[in-house]
Amino acid sequence: MSPDDPLLTILACPLDKGALILLEREEALYNPRLRRRYPIVDGVPQLLPASGEPVSEDEHARFSDRAGAV
Repeated sequence: MSPDDPLLTILACPLDKGALILLEREEALYNPRLRRRYPIVDGVPQLLPASGEPVSEDEHARFSDRAGAV
């Protein structure tokens, strides 16, 4: 998945239905509001609520800085 993929405009967090940020290096989508990371496996986002992983405070700060969010 790339940053210009049109799919990114319609993908949403399964928990709060908000927008997600692509984390290319981690091959994941990130919800900065809930601080949850959803993996992308073989190009397919895993957007089941149980697939989301909480991130640490340090990871949240790093992801937010990189994405310019929060």
